[in-house]
Amino acid sequence: MAKANSVAGTSSATLMTSGPIWKRLVAFAIPLFWGNLFQQFYNTADSVIVGNFLGNNALAAVSSSGNLIFLLVGFFNGIAIGAGVVTGKYFGAGDMNNLKKSIHTTVIFGFVCGIVLTIAGIVAAPKILVLMGTPTEVLPESLSYFQVYFTGSLAFVMYNFFVGILQAMGDSKHPLIFLIISSITNIVLDLFFVGVLGFGVWSAAFATVISQFLSAILCMYQLMRGNGVFRLVLKEIRPDGRMLRQIVVNGVPAGVQNSIISVANVFVQANINTFGATAVAGCGSYSKIEGFGFLPVTCFALALTTFISQNLGAREYERAKKGAVFGAVCSLTMAEVVGLLINFFSPVLMRSFGGGEEAIQYGVAWAGISTWFYFLLAFSHCMAGILRGAGKSTVPMFVMMICWCIIRVSYISIMVQFIPDIKVIFWAYPLTWALSSAVFLIYFLKSDWIHGLEKIR
Repeated sequence: MAKANSVAGTSSATLMTSGPIWKRLVAFAIPLFWGNLFQQFYNTADSVIVGNFLGNNALAAVSSSGNLIFLLVGFFNGIAIGAGVVTGKYFGAGDMNNLKKSIHTTVIFGFVCGIVLTIAGIVAAPKILVLMGTPTEVLPESLSYFQVYFTGSLAFVMYNFFVGILQAMGDSKHPLIFLIISSITNIVLDLFFVGVLGFGVWSAAFATVISQFLSAILCMYQLMRGNGVFRLVLKEIRPDGRMLRQIVVNGVPAGVQNSIISVANVFVQANINTFGATAVAGCGSYSKIEGFGFLPVTCFALALTTFISQNLGAREYERAKKGAVFGAVCSLTMAEVVGLLINFFSPVLMRSFGGGEEAIQYGVAWAGISTWFYFLLAFSHCMAGILRGAGKSTVPMFVMMICWCIIRVSYISIMVQFIPDIKVIFWAYPLTWALSSAVFLIYFLKSDWIHGLEKIR
């Protein structure tokens, strides 16, 4: 352990196995919060700029893309989180030899995943858009957006794998800096391509690709300039069989969980599409706003994954339990405060997208239902983050598959037949958040989740 401390002291890495729990978690979560905030600006810029310069159909084309993008990208992002758990475990345990192997194995695995996503996105996205029932007037622009977007898949995947490594070692500051640079670049390029040059929807995707490559390169540079075992050495990048198995065992369930959620959301999007392009534009705009409400959820869920993996790697079991409770309480409290603020300001926020008064009303109606229940969403995500950090990533995978996919899809399929009102779709979210929260609470209180990471060797 002394070796780990000495190395951590000379780099941006931070051990979370000692010191005040609240201070470690908050200090790590704050940069994550700002990073997620800029990530949301990054994701929202396309919709705001396209909606104001190119009109309602163009806004609908970008808006309808969110769930499909997360379906294809989310699987690999989940694997990146799982890979970070393995890195965090060895970092917390002070096992420098295996830490080095985990870093280099993660990078080569991420590269392969990026190539796979590029092929899958280009081939599958157009077909899925048609299956989703994307409105005819929106489909051509949606297709052009996707074709450009997925040419940058390697950058999206590698960025998340690099960030997973940095965050697993307690470095949430450099990813924040790089994300700020990338977000500003994306907004400037959006304004230039769409606002100044008058290019179409495809140029907004092109701006995103350029920005994402920039952030991935900056993250790789940060890893290459690290000290000792934290340093990424290109000629040493090769897969280690045992390490790859650990990454797959812990990462694939997290990736499947993301994909399961995305499948359900794609189904939801297909039902929203039946209400027309205006509904697509309004609901898509609210989804962007809702992303800001999720910030406390995602930052504490990620912080808890790192905190739990490091402390269980160091066999600090009681500290892990206390950190889990503190992080969950903070997350659900802040999520609910933000949710109520979004509820109150939703008409003003929706108007910033320029989608027309009818589209605005769709978004306001969704906010009026879901924002009251953000605390349930926060609790479910925090429990999932805790269990992933503990090496029990299959548990949240199955909970999400049952509650957020099977039950959500079944509810919508049945209820819209009897009540053909879009609000029936909106209610699917808080109802399934409540169900998953109840299941997670029972598991957390009754199971021996604390020793899961020891079994991943």
